[in-house]
Amino acid sequence: MDSPRLDLLFAELGIPAEMMVARGLPQCEEANELEIAEIGDDGREHLLIHSAAIAWKKLKAAAFSDGVGLFIVSAYRSIDRQAEIVRRKLAAGSTIEEVLCVNAPPGFSEHHTGRAIDLSAPGSRVLDVEFDKTPAFSWLVSHAAGFGYQLSYPIGNQWGFQYEPWHWCYGKS
Repeated sequence: MDSPRLDLLFAELGIPAEMMVARGLPQCEEANELEIAEIGDDGREHLLIHSAAIAWKKLKAAAFSDGVGLFIVSAYRSIDRQAEIVRRKLAAGSTIEEVLCVNAPPGFSEHHTGRAIDLSAPGSRVLDVEFDKTPAFSWLVSHAAGFGYQLSYPIGNQWGFQYEPWHWCYGKS
């Protein structure tokens, strides 16, 4: 890492830098120009960069026209917000190794880029692996790439994260 801010956060959270080097996680810059891609039923504004927001709206409309409902659970997340999530899980008794199997460390989350979205569908439990059994997931597998979105963390992914059928990122190569 070449960021004093991230070095301090890693030290505070007990994240061994060598663990991130071993996993080969790429650092992710925070987006600075964001727009509202969707407002949740709870009033929460889900922010994305412009191109990802446009692509999301087109993807969602296409899914809807095929009878598939989708909604954003989480989108842009700052480095500070990512650190809060890790702190909360550590305070609840998880080890840093357990946390880093399900959450990227601050500075390494695709959510920082404003291109990543966690999705769900009406009637599905949010952020649950069973999402991959839904018609919404099947639709995404067949159609999301046509809108520029890719599944980031499939089973056995190279980054060492748990399988996340709900996590999709715009503009991945």
